[in-house]
Amino acid sequence: MAEFLSDVTTLRERARAEIDKGPVTEAYDADVQRVIQVCNEALATELVCVLRYKRHAYTATGIYSESVVAEFQEHAADEYEHVDKLAHRITQLGGEPDFNPEILAGRSHTHYDASLDLVEMIKEDLIAERVAITSYTEIIQWLGNGDPTTRRVFEDLLADEEDHADDLRSLLERLPKDLTSS
Repeated sequence: MAEFLSDVTTLRERARAEIDKGPVTEAYDADVQRVIQVCNEALATELVCVLRYKRHAYTATGIYSESVVAEFQEHAADEYEHVDKLAHRITQLGGEPDFNPEILAGRSHTHYDASLDLVEMIKEDLIAERVAITSYTEIIQWLGNGDPTTRRVFEDLLADEEDHADDLRSLLERLPKDLTSS
């Protein structure tokens, strides 16, 4: 059976020899470049979500739009926090967060939506949240114990995305049936 802790002298020597790697130590058990790539894909996903929610918040109209707009604004703010968490983790891992707008949509797991119908906005946002939930669940499973810190970041994001999906489903349920039956 392997020893639980390394020899302290050896730990100090390794830390000093690889100081340029920051928090990525020999104990890190994932493919750091692939993790950075996956985080950049999630970053693109979150940025597209911010843009979609912002678009929907500013263009939603109608008698039922007030509470929906408030939800869109809240979700946009949450998604922007996700952007910051992911960008921070990418830099911790020695990578560069990719905010290039020319390739953002191509890397995103979700789509941008420019519909003007309130119900369609909610449905498109709910679909996007469900895509993010599935993606982040798969990422968490893929990371396993190889990178517990990044896994926790995605677990936090996943909890928010599940909450968003529940909020959106609830909005659809509260709207009159004649609006949502299409």
